[in-house]
Amino acid sequence: MQRSNIILGILLGTLASTICFSFISRNQHADAHSGAANATLNRKIKVAHALPLTHPVHLGIEHFAERLEALSGGAIVCQIYPSGQLGSETEYIEKLQSGTLDIAKTSAAPLANFVPRMKVFSLPYLFRDRSHYWDVLDGEIGNELLAALATRQNNQASGFRGICYYDAGSRNFYTTTPVTKPSDLSGLNIRVMKDSVAIAMTEALSASPVPMPGGEIYSALQKGDINGAENNPPTFVAQRHFEVCKHFTFDHHSRIPDVLNISSSLWTKLSDQEKEWVRTAARESSRFQRTLWKKRSDAAVAEMQAAGVTIHRPDPITFQQALGNAMSPFLVGEVKSYAKKIQAQ
Repeated sequence: MQRSNIILGILLGTLASTICFSFISRNQHADAHSGAANATLNRKIKVAHALPLTHPVHLGIEHFAERLEALSGGAIVCQIYPSGQLGSETEYIEKLQSGTLDIAKTSAAPLANFVPRMKVFSLPYLFRDRSHYWDVLDGEIGNELLAALATRQNNQASGFRGICYYDAGSRNFYTTTPVTKPSDLSGLNIRVMKDSVAIAMTEALSASPVPMPGGEIYSALQKGDINGAENNPPTFVAQRHFEVCKHFTFDHHSRIPDVLNISSSLWTKLSDQEKEWVRTAARESSRFQRTLWKKRSDAAVAEMQAAGVTIHRPDPITFQQALGNAMSPFLVGEVKSYAKKIQAQ
């Protein structure tokens, strides 16, 4: 009898242990499943940029959103706010820092006001050609600069990080008179961005820099207040400056990329899998966008020529040599270091 009780006790204990283990395992599995689902469930991301719906950057961002949604199985959805609906590019950066905006496209130029090492992209004649430009951006240096956006010069967090580059073409001079060599710029009033590097470059080429908003360029050209400006072919055509300026000089003095940035606030909330989806979608959208940009730029050149614009293609080296040591004040610290790395590649 005593032995039967012992056996019965063992059986009951085994049964109880089995039920308990089954209950715990089932709860653990449910918790794990719930956690995995929550990591990618109903995440809506706000994406902003200041360009129109037809711009290659907008189409690139649409591609990013589509690929991210597909990679996540519909768990991550982007809401795109184009055409400056959420403010200026500087305001985008500030909103990324505060976490009130998730992702935004900005030029590398305003990023330099928050992370000074990005000033390297403003340096004239930094890249030999478009191939060199993308070799750098797609390579170790470009990836290092994207990651470096996460920290300021003082090693404090910036509040955002870069996830990919978009093509913004090269900036070139266009004028009312022919410019085939640096001395042709002498005495001309040239509209430039409100940027210390662009101003110093223009002065070194013996022209007078005139910073002004983009919306004022056309009327200033008509009135003769300025003799030219500088930008890429699609912008030149979109703003119809070809109606006033009949000479476009491909000197390719700067190639300042656009950057897709993500708020650090959102980035830290993403799982490793989600971060990989974001990186993959961004990388694919970058290649998609640059193809669109090349087509748009080629089409713009054809439209310029059809409108009677003369295209000049001088050797950019002659313009670079004409600068002398004018860029020396900007070649300091990390900007100098990155410039050397880029030019050596």
